[in-house]
Amino acid sequence: MALAEESEVLSWVDSLSNWGRWGDDDQLGTLNLITPDVKRRAAAAVEEGISVSCAWDVPTGPIGVEGVVTAVPNMAGTKFGYSTEQITALTVHGLAATHLDALCHVFWDGQMYNGRSSDLVSADGGATQLPITVTRHGIITRGVLLDVAAARNVPWLEPGEGVFPDELEAVESRQGVRVESGDAVLLRTGFGRYRRETGWLPGGEGGDSQPGWHAASLPWLREREVSLIGCDTGNDAMPSGYPAILLPVHVIALVSMGLWLVDNCDLEGLSVTAARLSRWAFQLAVCPLTLARLTSSPVNPIATF
Repeated sequence: MALAEESEVLSWVDSLSNWGRWGDDDQLGTLNLITPDVKRRAAAAVEEGISVSCAWDVPTGPIGVEGVVTAVPNMAGTKFGYSTEQITALTVHGLAATHLDALCHVFWDGQMYNGRSSDLVSADGGATQLPITVTRHGIITRGVLLDVAAARNVPWLEPGEGVFPDELEAVESRQGVRVESGDAVLLRTGFGRYRRETGWLPGGEGGDSQPGWHAASLPWLREREVSLIGCDTGNDAMPSGYPAILLPVHVIALVSMGLWLVDNCDLEGLSVTAARLSRWAFQLAVCPLTLARLTSSPVNPIATF
């Protein structure tokens, strides 16, 4: 498929916009598409009662969580013991931990989703608009896994490879599933297997080049009215090939569409279970921590068949 010109990708900032669609005060974006009927459809997808985590462990050290664990085996004069921890630093964004991006995470031309100024996020006040806490009630919807690596019959897509709408529809046909309004779509590139077998780490040899959604998939995601997307990478195929808008999926999804992103899922276990059951749709639960005025949260997305 021919790559979209950069000028066309830039035009999607306006043409794919959902600003004002759910009112000028809206902070939920595409989560508005998860209607009660969509939630009931998600509940109906639970048949076997099998749940699968789609998260990596949050790593320790400078790219994850830093803290001190205290263990007291026995308090004086008793058999009672305990352990606690103090977390001194938590790096959420980046390419290591599974996390949900709030709509205030990315700016374009000084603005966030629904025309809010980027000045509403600061070091002093945090995110005063569009914070992660707007999802305090959780994101519960039908999830669909599109297993592109399996469809290509490869262990993983190569770093930098993007996935286009025609391939998404071919995978739908192969799996016998169709993405519908309000669904969350998880894209498997096989990068979880790549991480395990090669020992890949963010910023290591090979840099941060990854497969993922190509920007050309954005109009398709809006047409299908997808509420949330996730990937086993940072979602954007990197490098994107568009120097004027380096992360087009993040920019257009978060800022223009109000489309929520889960970065760095681990989809290997989900792929195995879906293939074994021959079922590619399930109930998906994404429940962020209620971290006041922050731009993201670690998450453990749970798929239940």
